[in-house]
Amino acid sequence: MSAAPRSGGERAQAQRENILDAAQACFIRFGFHAAGMAKIAETAGISPGLIYRYFDSKEAIILAIIERQLAEKRGNIAALQTRDQLAARIGDLFQRWQRRDEGVMNAALMLEMSAEATRDARIAAAVAAADGESRARFRAWLEAQARAQGIEPDPADIDARMLTLGAFIDGLSVRAARDPDLDPARVAAAVERLVPGLLDFRVA
Repeated sequence: MSAAPRSGGERAQAQRENILDAAQACFIRFGFHAAGMAKIAETAGISPGLIYRYFDSKEAIILAIIERQLAEKRGNIAALQTRDQLAARIGDLFQRWQRRDEGVMNAALMLEMSAEATRDARIAAAVAAADGESRARFRAWLEAQARAQGIEPDPADIDARMLTLGAFIDGLSVRAARDPDLDPARVAAAVERLVPGLLDFRVA
């Protein structure tokens, strides 16, 4: 049985995602400034004029990528139930970064966005807002983990654990880019050694 035909809205959303995928790949490979709309259109397999039906500028594409990454983070945090799931998620992310999986934010794109945020106020505001929301959601998850262990979370303690985990995860994304041949088993062992301790709130 053939699949049901897509509605106009579904086709438009699929085309929009196709453009964002192409733009993300171009930004990673060429950087924001070298990746023009023509290059993005070529990568997406469409005409440059068609892009403007969905995005009126490259800045609009960047803002949409930021929002898409935030939506992914929301889903990832919402899906976390246990400490073991976080460790497994970090290990999975490292392997996807090594494969240069375009479906996840990698170090190159993260650095490009950070650099562009220093030049564009709208992008800076979007990056800050997305980071603030994801941090708030992760903080709430950590606080829930503490209470599940019978510990009332201390704000300073939560801050310290968030900072350490964030630096560790960001560092792994950079390491995946610099050392694509690093054995994922070594990374998994490091994650298993570090993360459970950071999520054990019975240890000050």
